[in-house]
Amino acid sequence: MSGIDINRGTTNVVLPQEVSSEIWAATLDESAIMQLARKIELPGSGVSVQTITGEPVANWVAETGAKPVSNHTFGKKVITPYKVAVIEAFSDEFARDAEALYRECVRRLPNAIAKKFDSTVMGTTAPGTGFDVLGGCTQVSLTPESGKTVYDQFLTVDSNIAAAGGVMNGIGLAPQGKSKVLAAVDGDNRPLFTAGVESGTINPILGAGVTVAKGLYVAGSTDIVGLAGDFTDAAYGIVEGIKLEISNQATLVDGDDVISLWQNNMFAVRVEAEIGFSVRDAAEFNLLTA
Repeated sequence: MSGIDINRGTTNVVLPQEVSSEIWAATLDESAIMQLARKIELPGSGVSVQTITGEPVANWVAETGAKPVSNHTFGKKVITPYKVAVIEAFSDEFARDAEALYRECVRRLPNAIAKKFDSTVMGTTAPGTGFDVLGGCTQVSLTPESGKTVYDQFLTVDSNIAAAGGVMNGIGLAPQGKSKVLAAVDGDNRPLFTAGVESGTINPILGAGVTVAKGLYVAGSTDIVGLAGDFTDAAYGIVEGIKLEISNQATLVDGDDVISLWQNNMFAVRVEAEIGFSVRDAAEFNLLTA
């Protein structure tokens, strides 16, 4: 089917497959965590991932001495997907223009899913067991203390991650964190982390690539404006991609408001996905604060 068919009074409301695919692609583009972490296959029931928690240790021996025996140690991580969803209502009049509906779905809905996923990972409350969150990680401020610079603060982050056994290979910044980084200058008032303020982009910091996304901002008594860590040890998975359904028969409950779609010549688009997230060791990540 090449367009959108909406028959008032029926449930025969269909979007073409390419709309659903692009909505998911746009979600990936908006989510910093999904861009930085590894993607894995994730079934609906979740998955157990084998981890290596310790390495064998070699030792010096005499020419005829017995050779030491040492083994890897292993652990297990359970990654469980949870559903994230959003419903948006439209008027029938809006649906007369199929291209407008397409643009609106792509523009609005993916960003809501991406921001919720990122902000959950950055917070302290998981949707359930088997879903890791990083809100309890070590925090380092991008507002330097007296005698220190933003560069010094990133050196501290790099050192923290290295001490936990990781390598800082990714940095995610909220727009508020991006502003802090772009404002950093050297002794000659030249920008530290960008080729020029006019470019508006941030060069890799201590070898770690930088990604900017809105969902990395978490307001609080101390605002969180970014995340740095060893993202080779972070993984996310999705179950069956994104699902998109449309109805003009449902009744929506939005707080105290109840909306009858059919009665009001409206229809609703529901977007949902099942997503899981896991890290090998949360100590390999630092939160960046304002």
